[in-house]
Amino acid sequence: MRKQGTVVRWDGEKAFGFIRCPQITADVFFHLRDFSGPGKPAEGLQVMFEDIHVGGKGPRALSVEPARNAIVAPAQPPAPPPLPPEAELLPRGKPAARAPSPRQKRREEMPLWIGLGLIAFWLLLWLVGIGMGRFPWVVLTAVVLVNLATFYMYWRDKHAAINETQRTPEDWLHALAVAGGWPGAWFAQQILRHKTSKQPFRLIYWVTVAVNMLALLAWIVWPAFQ
Repeated sequence: MRKQGTVVRWDGEKAFGFIRCPQITADVFFHLRDFSGPGKPAEGLQVMFEDIHVGGKGPRALSVEPARNAIVAPAQPPAPPPLPPEAELLPRGKPAARAPSPRQKRREEMPLWIGLGLIAFWLLLWLVGIGMGRFPWVVLTAVVLVNLATFYMYWRDKHAAINETQRTPEDWLHALAVAGGWPGAWFAQQILRHKTSKQPFRLIYWVTVAVNMLALLAWIVWPAFQ
């Protein structure tokens, strides 16, 4: 007589399990080869079976098949082997790009003492030029205003970059730098951490520094060659 029970244990690797039936006191053993239904056995599956007793080993189920209206777990292909963390993030064949560390970024940037030294030398040129009568004192006021305007334009450009609004053209920043606002640009780069990683921009910036310094130096020493 066929009985109905529930699969209470199933070992997929060893391909055997146990069925619990109210009409049998002990759980009934069954093997995968005794299962004739679609899919594969799973815990909680309602099944119909025939039981036999083999010696003192306890009951065994034969002709096991899913009961009507039972939900059978579909057979699934074996899962692929897990990928290493790098392969999960990138396509095969492409090595993971390592982000530069803060120490590497500092090495790529010009040391602070060089920038401060250039600014000190630039101020010295202005003082020497004023002392020699090459520049009036009012020029210092204009220089300060140009540097404040340059710092403000850097701050405005970074604010626009964060909020994705209209940016300040880089040509404007370079024009202010070559006009004498490059110290303000340097302080903006260090304080705001803006325009410090774009190498083409930084190259042009240092060109503007050199042009401004050479022009200032030439204006001071030019009378000596007349």
